[in-house]
Amino acid sequence: MSNVHYQEKFQDRHNGPDAAQTEEMLKVIGVASLEELIEQTVPAQIRRKAMNLPQPLSEVAYLEKIAQIAERNKIFKSYIGQGYYDVVLPGVIQRNVFENPGWYTQYTPYQAEIAQGRLQALLNFQTVISDFTGLEIANASLLDEATAAAEAMYMLYAARKNKNANVFLVSPNVFPQTLDVLKTRAVPFGIELRIADVAEANLADDVFAVFVQYPAADGTISDYKNLAEAAHAKDITVCVAADLMALALLTPPGEWGADVVVGNSQRFGVPMGFGGPHAAFFATKEAYKRNIPGRIIGVTTDSSGNYALRMALQTREQHIRRDKASSNICTAQALLAIMASFYAVYHGPEGIKNIATRINDLTKLADKAIQALGYEQTNKTYFDTLRFNVGEQAGTLKAEALNNEMNFYYNDGVVGISIDETTTYQDIQTIVKVFAKIKGKTLDELDWESLEKELGSSIPAELIRTSSYLTHPVFNSYHSEHEMLRYIKSLEAKDLSLCHSMIPLGSCTMKLNATTEMVPVTWARFGRLHPFAPVDQVSGYMQLINELNDWLCEITGFAKMSFQPNSGAQGEYTGLMVIRAYHESRGEGHRNVCLIPASAHGTNPASASMAGLKVVVVKTDDKGNIDVEDLKAKAAEHAANLNSLMVTYPSTHGVFEESIIEICNIIHENGGQVYMDGANMNAQVGLTCPGFIGADVCHLNLHKTFCIPHGGGGPGMGPIGVAEHLVPFLPNHAVVNVSSEQGITAVSAAPFGSASILLISHAYIALMGAEGLTEATKTAILNANYIKARLEQHYPVLYAGANGRCAHEMILDCRAFKNVGIEVADIAKRLMDYGFHAPTVSFPVAGTLMIEPTESESKAELDRFCDALIAIRQEIAAVEAGEVDQKNNVLKNAPHTAAVVSADEWDRPYSRQLAAYPLPYLKVNKFWPSVGRVNESQGDRMLICSCPPVEAYA
Repeated sequence: MSNVHYQEKFQDRHNGPDAAQTEEMLKVIGVASLEELIEQTVPAQIRRKAMNLPQPLSEVAYLEKIAQIAERNKIFKSYIGQGYYDVVLPGVIQRNVFENPGWYTQYTPYQAEIAQGRLQALLNFQTVISDFTGLEIANASLLDEATAAAEAMYMLYAARKNKNANVFLVSPNVFPQTLDVLKTRAVPFGIELRIADVAEANLADDVFAVFVQYPAADGTISDYKNLAEAAHAKDITVCVAADLMALALLTPPGEWGADVVVGNSQRFGVPMGFGGPHAAFFATKEAYKRNIPGRIIGVTTDSSGNYALRMALQTREQHIRRDKASSNICTAQALLAIMASFYAVYHGPEGIKNIATRINDLTKLADKAIQALGYEQTNKTYFDTLRFNVGEQAGTLKAEALNNEMNFYYNDGVVGISIDETTTYQDIQTIVKVFAKIKGKTLDELDWESLEKELGSSIPAELIRTSSYLTHPVFNSYHSEHEMLRYIKSLEAKDLSLCHSMIPLGSCTMKLNATTEMVPVTWARFGRLHPFAPVDQVSGYMQLINELNDWLCEITGFAKMSFQPNSGAQGEYTGLMVIRAYHESRGEGHRNVCLIPASAHGTNPASASMAGLKVVVVKTDDKGNIDVEDLKAKAAEHAANLNSLMVTYPSTHGVFEESIIEICNIIHENGGQVYMDGANMNAQVGLTCPGFIGADVCHLNLHKTFCIPHGGGGPGMGPIGVAEHLVPFLPNHAVVNVSSEQGITAVSAAPFGSASILLISHAYIALMGAEGLTEATKTAILNANYIKARLEQHYPVLYAGANGRCAHEMILDCRAFKNVGIEVADIAKRLMDYGFHAPTVSFPVAGTLMIEPTESESKAELDRFCDALIAIRQEIAAVEAGEVDQKNNVLKNAPHTAAVVSADEWDRPYSRQLAAYPLPYLKVNKFWPSVGRVNESQGDRMLICSCPPVEAYA
């Protein structure tokens, strides 16, 4: 038989178990075939017909196709500005962080002992932000500048002294996309946005905070010191959106009175990527440390008293506070914050100042040269942005700029030019040449030598920065590439990622992020595009987005997707705001009750609260399913005001609930809409879908089901799909039209969210095809049921479907071990000694472990993990039998570092061998936690969220 038509299937690379392993696993589970297992797991009434997707491509063919799509994107020099700038990403950071699975496949650092590397990089980021903004405390990143501003607005509103004040006074000179997102976020809270000059005369009694841009959207730099003093005298707070690169030269807002400073760290080496992902920043005063949204990295000590880091103040977070949380944020932009922090480490204070000064000098040169040609430049003060009044010549000038492959900013006869790090002296000459040509002049008519000598200053003397920044040794030690490489690798070595072992987190789906899927993300034709570039320059992106839209609609059964939301929780919020707009369009804006099962993700009630909804909790029964009778009663009770139900499917308990269609019908019969949380879509793709089940809207965690990596805590993507009747209400955008006139205002800064990482999901679907995606789902269910079959004789499994099967995840009940002093956290820490990240701890049920193996893991890896948990169960049994001390044992003292195990003295009542090498495979492949168990409570009492002085390391 000829092999001429053979093509390797990507699905065989993506899915872990091969045919022989699958057979062995099915025997352990006790079924004859994979199809029999699926029939026992997925209710027949929700099974869909096969998906209609293009035939799968090989990896080689896909890379050829995506290269052709990339060619349709045109890379013009973008001087548009408006919060997005071209950058130089140092190669040592691109290769060793951005393109390195040791950095992009890590999970959120909830297990601090095996996350010290990225925790240090994020602490560095917080230090950068505190230093540049002049404020005491910064978080470890938010989604983008616009949503950071919205978070600041709500934080200041919630903390306002005058509870009758509800006006957020906004300067008209802020970025339009930021204003758009503020409008969206203000509505549910009844906050009035008053867009007016932020002057003392407008500080009325009903104002709780003011918001300004520094430098402003048009590039001008204003002194707000007197304004801040006047505002504070009236108990009005001051929020500032600042340009991080400009702050290298400008007086930090914290020094002239800002209470909160937000912005984007994109200029610190992160490509534009047609809008993202980029790490926003949020800095504030110490007084707001318990109100600040997002994650904060803090300094504490470990069990040996050594310096250690952890995520501090987690009790503020939505997964604990639910509808009482101050924010619904579940994803940061960790990977991009890490890149920005390394950019600051690599360049150091002098390097950053040189870059900023060069940008400013080139801007001044362009200003002088173009004014010498006879144009009027309206900005008397500026950092990098000029505004020229050209009147009716704007069209001619635009055409000439495009002829020279340049994009300027255009608005009503005004041309804007924003200079960036990539701009050269030759680029300035090309810009000037365009302006000269319109006047019928040439460059030779200008005396460039004289222009360069007379640049002067464009920053007001009182706003020139005098305070130092990046003084910590970490920013002054690694400026050669060799030293930088070693520093990056030293941190990477402290972190467990998918490079080391499976990360079996329930609800988080840590699956393969294949190299072929990742490769195009760093291509210039995707990375260097401005999100507001003319549409004819981005046709490659539009093809990609349209194809992904069609494929995801086929996969979900919906009519249209919006790619704007930058995280799963933001997708939830967006879906609820779309439902809100739909009800209002029908004259039913009073519908404000959201039913949420008791088992739901914490983001669900937090998102509902942010959307202005009243949360009513629906009971779950003894089997973990929604109590249908309770749902019926509550839907009927609130029928007049029923807005929606938020439901996760399969359930958060890892079960395909048989009553899901009935549940959807109950909500529809009572006038509500069904919001499906797509967190568990990994168990649906190809077998069923939200649209078929009866949902009206669903978000997709592309960083889970569709292979975008977790990046150590972000980037995420949470696009929403909607049924036909909700399509008109999908979010629009102030700059780029992406929806109808009825669409809600924007939920993110960029029109397509973090567009550059959509490439990854596009690649995954194209490589897998309909059959491959369906096989992946079946394999995910196979792997989960295999683990269940191996472990259920050692640990109680809490919930199962009608036939005793779990979906793609399951919950192990560890609560009985408390009787002998063993907590679920002890099991989580002991797993580190076995080389594994813990499953999800105490969610959705306290004292349990939720395990999701994903389809990417082989039988060998699943067995290794099961062997570890079985060995740990035997260690617990020794405590139960009284053979070892309840307080001084291998579980309570876990994890064990190399320093502890190799110390001269060993006074523990078990062997070093048991501590470090409890199973044979560890002798060959051992991952050492870099610190012992961290002191959580000390970290919350003594919050240090920037790099401590070097003496603290001694």
